[in-house]
Amino acid sequence: MVMADAGIVEIKNLSKSFDDLVVLKDISLEVSEGENLIVFGRSGTGKSVLLKCIIGLLEPDEGEVIVKGKNIQKLKPKELNEIRRNLGFLFQGAALYDSMSVRENLEFPLIMNGKYSQKQLDEKIMRTLEHVSLTEAADKMPSELSGGMRKRIGLARSIITDPEIMLYDEPTTGLDPITSKEISELILNLQMKFNMTSIVVTHDLICAQIIADRAIFLREGKIFYQGVLSELENSSDPFLKNFFSNEIIKE
Repeated sequence: MVMADAGIVEIKNLSKSFDDLVVLKDISLEVSEGENLIVFGRSGTGKSVLLKCIIGLLEPDEGEVIVKGKNIQKLKPKELNEIRRNLGFLFQGAALYDSMSVRENLEFPLIMNGKYSQKQLDEKIMRTLEHVSLTEAADKMPSELSGGMRKRIGLARSIITDPEIMLYDEPTTGLDPITSKEISELILNLQMKFNMTSIVVTHDLICAQIIADRAIFLREGKIFYQGVLSELENSSDPFLKNFFSNEIIKE
Protein backbone atom coordinates (compact mmCIF):
# COMPACT_ATOMS: atom_id res chain seq x y z
CA MET A 1 0.00 0.00 0.00
CA VAL A 2 1.24 3.46 -0.88
CA MET A 3 1.47 5.81 2.06
CA ALA A 4 1.77 9.58 2.19
CA ASP A 5 4.64 11.19 4.07
CA ALA A 6 2.46 13.16 6.46
CA GLY A 7 2.05 11.94 10.03
CA ILE A 8 -1.69 11.98 10.60
CA VAL A 9 -1.27 10.75 14.21
CA GLU A 10 1.72 11.79 16.32
CA ILE A 11 2.36 10.70 19.89
CA LYS A 12 5.12 12.51 21.74
CA ASN A 13 6.59 11.32 25.06
CA LEU A 14 3.24 9.99 26.28
CA SER A 15 3.01 8.50 29.76
CA LYS A 16 -0.03 7.22 31.65
CA SER A 17 -0.42 5.78 35.14
CA PHE A 18 -3.32 4.62 37.26
CA ASP A 19 -2.42 5.33 40.87
CA ASP A 20 0.91 3.52 41.36
CA LEU A 21 0.55 1.39 38.23
CA VAL A 22 2.59 2.82 35.34
CA VAL A 23 0.96 1.65 32.09
CA LEU A 24 2.71 3.72 29.40
CA LYS A 25 6.21 5.19 29.71
CA ASP A 26 7.44 7.93 27.39
CA ILE A 27 5.83 6.59 24.20
CA SER A 28 6.69 8.39 20.96
CA LEU A 29 5.16 7.26 17.69
CA GLU A 30 4.14 8.61 14.29
CA VAL A 31 1.53 7.01 12.04
CA SER A 32 1.50 7.98 8.37
CA GLU A 33 -1.62 8.78 6.43
CA GLY A 34 -3.04 5.60 4.90
CA GLU A 35 -0.88 3.31 7.04
CA ASN A 36 -2.05 0.18 8.87
CA LEU A 37 -0.15 -0.04 12.16
CA ILE A 38 -0.41 -3.15 14.36
CA VAL A 39 0.13 -2.81 18.11
CA PHE A 40 1.28 -6.01 19.82
CA GLY A 41 1.94 -6.70 23.47
CA ARG A 42 0.91 -8.93 26.31
CA SER A 43 -2.10 -8.10 28.46
CA GLY A 44 -1.63 -5.10 30.70
CA THR A 45 1.05 -3.45 28.56
CA GLY A 46 -1.11 -0.43 27.73
CA LYS A 47 -2.33 -1.21 24.21
CA SER A 48 -5.98 -0.30 24.81
CA VAL A 49 -4.93 2.63 26.99
CA LEU A 50 -2.91 3.96 24.06
CA LEU A 51 -5.99 3.87 21.81
CA LYS A 52 -8.11 5.61 24.43
CA CYS A 53 -5.51 8.37 24.79
CA ILE A 54 -5.54 8.88 21.02
CA ILE A 55 -9.31 9.26 20.90
CA GLY A 56 -9.37 11.44 24.02
CA LEU A 57 -11.23 9.02 26.31
CA LEU A 58 -8.23 9.08 28.64
CA GLU A 59 -5.93 12.01 29.34
CA PRO A 60 -2.22 11.22 29.51
CA ASP A 61 -0.20 12.28 32.54
CA GLU A 62 2.56 13.58 30.30
CA GLY A 63 3.16 14.04 26.61
CA GLU A 64 1.07 14.99 23.61
CA VAL A 65 -1.35 13.32 21.21
CA ILE A 66 -1.54 15.19 17.91
CA VAL A 67 -4.23 14.22 15.41
CA LYS A 68 -4.20 15.95 12.03
CA GLY A 69 -1.87 18.58 13.41
CA LYS A 70 -3.96 19.38 16.50
CA ASN A 71 -2.98 18.62 20.09
CA ILE A 72 -6.15 17.02 21.40
CA GLN A 73 -5.31 17.84 25.04
CA LYS A 74 -5.54 21.53 24.23
CA LEU A 75 -8.82 21.43 22.34
CA LYS A 76 -12.10 22.76 23.62
CA PRO A 77 -14.96 20.21 23.78
CA LYS A 78 -16.46 21.41 20.50
CA GLU A 79 -13.07 21.19 18.75
CA LEU A 80 -12.43 17.72 20.22
CA ASN A 81 -15.79 16.55 18.91
CA GLU A 82 -14.80 17.79 15.45
CA ILE A 83 -11.63 15.70 15.60
CA ARG A 84 -13.57 12.69 16.86
CA ARG A 85 -15.78 12.84 13.76
CA ASN A 86 -12.68 11.83 11.84
CA LEU A 87 -12.01 8.92 14.22
CA GLY A 88 -13.75 5.56 14.18
CA PHE A 89 -13.35 3.18 17.12
CA LEU A 90 -14.21 -0.52 17.05
CA PHE A 91 -14.36 -1.87 20.59
CA GLN A 92 -13.63 -5.50 21.50
CA GLY A 93 -17.24 -6.54 21.89
CA ALA A 94 -18.55 -4.40 18.99
CA ALA A 95 -20.39 -2.36 21.70
CA LEU A 96 -23.78 -2.43 19.98
CA TYR A 97 -26.85 -1.16 21.80
CA ASP A 98 -28.80 -4.34 22.50
CA SER A 99 -32.13 -2.49 22.77
CA MET A 100 -31.73 -1.01 19.27
CA SER A 101 -32.06 -2.69 15.89
CA VAL A 102 -29.09 -2.75 13.54
CA ARG A 103 -30.65 0.16 11.65
CA GLU A 104 -31.05 2.19 14.85
CA ASN A 105 -27.48 1.38 15.92
CA LEU A 106 -26.20 2.82 12.65
CA GLU A 107 -28.53 5.81 12.77
CA PHE A 108 -27.28 6.86 16.20
CA PRO A 109 -23.82 8.26 15.26
CA LEU A 110 -25.27 9.96 12.18
CA ILE A 111 -27.93 11.75 14.21
CA MET A 112 -25.31 12.75 16.79
CA ASN A 113 -22.94 14.12 14.13
CA GLY A 114 -25.19 15.92 11.70
CA LYS A 115 -28.60 16.72 10.29
CA TYR A 116 -30.03 14.18 7.88
CA SER A 117 -33.44 13.56 6.42
CA GLN A 118 -34.89 10.10 6.99
CA LYS A 119 -34.25 9.30 3.33
CA GLN A 120 -30.60 10.31 3.67
CA LEU A 121 -30.28 8.22 6.82
CA ASP A 122 -31.79 5.17 5.15
CA GLU A 123 -29.58 5.50 2.06
CA LYS A 124 -26.43 5.96 4.13
CA ILE A 125 -27.25 2.99 6.36
CA MET A 126 -27.93 0.62 3.48
CA ARG A 127 -24.85 1.77 1.59
CA THR A 128 -22.70 1.14 4.67
CA LEU A 129 -24.28 -2.26 5.27
CA GLU A 130 -23.41 -3.11 1.67
CA HIS A 131 -19.75 -2.46 2.49
CA VAL A 132 -19.88 -5.18 5.17
CA SER A 133 -22.20 -7.47 3.14
CA LEU A 134 -25.06 -7.38 5.67
CA THR A 135 -27.91 -5.42 4.10
CA GLU A 136 -30.30 -8.22 5.10
CA ALA A 137 -29.56 -7.56 8.78
CA ALA A 138 -30.85 -3.98 8.85
CA ASP A 139 -33.94 -4.71 10.92
CA LYS A 140 -32.53 -7.47 13.10
CA MET A 141 -31.68 -7.04 16.77
CA PRO A 142 -28.08 -7.60 17.96
CA SER A 143 -29.23 -10.70 19.87
CA GLU A 144 -30.18 -12.28 16.53
CA LEU A 145 -26.67 -11.92 15.10
CA SER A 146 -23.70 -14.27 15.26
CA GLY A 147 -20.40 -13.06 16.72
CA GLY A 148 -18.99 -12.41 13.27
CA MET A 149 -22.10 -10.51 12.20
CA ARG A 150 -21.93 -8.37 15.33
CA LYS A 151 -18.33 -7.50 14.48
CA ARG A 152 -19.37 -6.52 10.96
CA ILE A 153 -22.18 -4.33 12.26
CA GLY A 154 -19.84 -2.78 14.82
CA LEU A 155 -17.44 -2.05 11.98
CA ALA A 156 -20.26 -0.60 9.88
CA ARG A 157 -21.24 1.73 12.71
CA SER A 158 -17.61 2.79 13.11
CA ILE A 159 -17.20 3.74 9.44
CA ILE A 160 -20.64 5.24 8.80
CA THR A 161 -19.42 8.74 9.65
CA ASP A 162 -16.61 8.39 7.03
CA PRO A 163 -13.67 8.56 9.45
CA GLU A 164 -10.16 9.19 8.16
CA ILE A 165 -8.65 7.25 11.06
CA MET A 166 -9.83 3.91 12.46
CA LEU A 167 -8.83 2.49 15.84
CA TYR A 168 -9.45 -1.22 16.39
CA ASP A 169 -9.26 -2.88 19.81
CA GLU A 170 -8.91 -6.65 19.28
CA PRO A 171 -11.20 -6.74 16.21
CA THR A 172 -11.09 -10.55 15.88
CA THR A 173 -11.16 -11.62 19.51
CA GLY A 174 -13.61 -14.43 20.28
CA LEU A 175 -14.04 -15.39 16.62
CA ASP A 176 -13.21 -18.71 14.97
CA PRO A 177 -10.20 -18.67 12.57
CA ILE A 178 -12.32 -18.52 9.39
CA THR A 179 -14.47 -15.62 10.62
CA SER A 180 -11.35 -13.91 12.00
CA LYS A 181 -9.76 -14.05 8.56
CA GLU A 182 -12.93 -12.69 6.94
CA ILE A 183 -13.07 -9.74 9.36
CA SER A 184 -9.36 -9.02 8.81
CA GLU A 185 -9.80 -9.03 5.03
CA LEU A 186 -12.83 -6.78 5.38
CA ILE A 187 -10.81 -4.31 7.47
CA LEU A 188 -8.08 -4.29 4.81
CA ASN A 189 -10.55 -3.85 1.95
CA LEU A 190 -12.27 -0.94 3.69
CA GLN A 191 -8.93 0.68 4.45
CA MET A 192 -7.88 0.43 0.82
CA LYS A 193 -11.26 1.57 -0.52
CA PHE A 194 -11.48 4.67 1.66
CA ASN A 195 -7.74 5.27 2.25
CA MET A 196 -8.24 5.21 6.01
CA THR A 197 -5.39 5.20 8.48
CA SER A 198 -5.73 2.26 10.88
CA ILE A 199 -4.22 1.46 14.28
CA VAL A 200 -5.01 -2.12 15.25
CA VAL A 201 -4.46 -3.66 18.68
CA THR A 202 -4.45 -7.43 18.30
CA HIS A 203 -3.05 -10.74 19.54
CA ASP A 204 -4.14 -12.44 16.32
CA LEU A 205 -1.12 -13.08 14.11
CA ILE A 206 -3.24 -14.05 11.09
CA CYS A 207 -5.09 -10.73 11.39
CA ALA A 208 -1.78 -8.89 11.60
CA GLN A 209 -0.34 -10.72 8.58
CA ILE A 210 -3.34 -9.67 6.50
CA ILE A 211 -3.51 -6.05 7.65
CA ALA A 212 -0.08 -4.81 8.73
CA ASP A 213 2.12 -2.30 6.98
CA ARG A 214 4.16 -1.95 10.15
CA ALA A 215 4.05 -3.27 13.70
CA ILE A 216 5.17 -2.12 17.13
CA PHE A 217 5.54 -4.19 20.26
CA LEU A 218 4.76 -2.73 23.68
CA ARG A 219 6.62 -4.26 26.59
CA GLU A 220 6.65 -2.89 30.13
CA GLY A 221 4.84 0.21 28.88
CA LYS A 222 7.45 1.08 26.23
CA ILE A 223 7.92 0.47 22.53
CA PHE A 224 10.55 -2.26 22.62
CA TYR A 225 10.40 -3.28 18.96
CA GLN A 226 9.04 -1.83 15.76
CA GLY A 227 9.33 -2.54 12.07
CA VAL A 228 7.84 -4.55 9.23
CA LEU A 229 5.93 -7.54 10.61
CA SER A 230 8.21 -10.08 8.92
CA GLU A 231 11.20 -8.52 10.69
CA LEU A 232 9.57 -9.02 14.07
CA GLU A 233 8.41 -12.55 13.22
CA ASN A 234 11.89 -13.60 12.10
CA SER A 235 13.81 -11.79 14.82
CA SER A 236 16.44 -13.73 16.76
CA ASP A 237 15.40 -11.90 19.93
CA PRO A 238 14.37 -14.60 22.46
CA PHE A 239 11.32 -12.68 23.66
CA LEU A 240 9.96 -12.11 20.15
CA LYS A 241 10.72 -15.70 19.12
CA ASN A 242 8.69 -16.92 22.07
CA PHE A 243 5.88 -14.47 21.41
CA PHE A 244 5.51 -15.42 17.76
CA SER A 245 5.94 -19.15 18.36
CA ASN A 246 2.19 -19.85 18.02
CA GLU A 247 0.06 -19.19 14.93
CA ILE A 248 -2.48 -17.39 17.10
CA ILE A 249 -0.84 -15.36 19.81
CA LYS A 250 -2.13 -16.17 23.27
CA GLU A 251 -2.59 -13.61 26.00
